[in-house]
Amino acid sequence: MSADTMISALDARANFGKYLRRVENEGRSLVIQKRGTPRAVLISIREYLRLASPEPEVLRLLGEESKRKGTSALSSKQIDRIIRKTRTRRPKRR
Repeated sequence: MSADTMISALDARANFGKYLRRVENEGRSLVIQKRGTPRAVLISIREYLRLASPEPEVLRLLGEESKRKGTSALSSKQIDRIIRKTRTRRPKRR
């Protein structure tokens, strides 16, 4: 962790808008210290969501397979057409 990512709680309070923009624009996190002790971290919402709900391994593998097969470039209309076609071929459940 570099020294420029550490800020005091007083500085964070006085310049919150500036630090909020910095976190959002630069994608960096800021460690907020109180009396020299790290107490909190300011991170972007994108980073928070990534940390709070990491992508399951299955979705990652499906994404890789889709890229290999070339199906990742399909439009939503193409996907809808494939789904409709598949549903019409399948016998209906009762």
